[in-house]
Amino acid sequence: MRARAFVFYERDLNSRQHKAGGITMADKHVYLSESWRDEALKRLQAELTPEKMNNVTTSMSNIYKNCPDGVEHFLFLACEDGKVTRVETGTGEPPEAVFRIIGNYETFARISRAELGAQRALMTGKLKLKGNLTKALRLAAVSDRLNKVLAQIPTQY
Repeated sequence: MRARAFVFYERDLNSRQHKAGGITMADKHVYLSESWRDEALKRLQAELTPEKMNNVTTSMSNIYKNCPDGVEHFLFLACEDGKVTRVETGTGEPPEAVFRIIGNYETFARISRAELGAQRALMTGKLKLKGNLTKALRLAAVSDRLNKVLAQIPTQY
């Protein structure tokens, strides 16, 4: 069941007008929802030039375990010649990727909020990598740039 959005938090967001850091709850995107995915793609393409992305061609699927709705989710990102070309979210089997990173929802949420570095999470065992570790470590700076942009999206977790 691909590209199904998280709906467990969306039910009342538009009716809430609580301020959180100057942004109303209605202004936030539900993490991994279709609107969050679209905002992620828009921001990544606008803010990350091929040069900033080291002209890399790669892909990764983040597999989210222990999600609040009880269903496993994924975030798929693809870059070609340094340009982010695809961002997908959904449930079930993710698209094939060069790297597959598996972890708990809360770990990925902390990375997306810039509370935890992806490299640190990987090195401390909070995330598991399937793919070439040496190649992944060479792409660490690219991953950090991606996460920095994603952390700027007003998000409801």
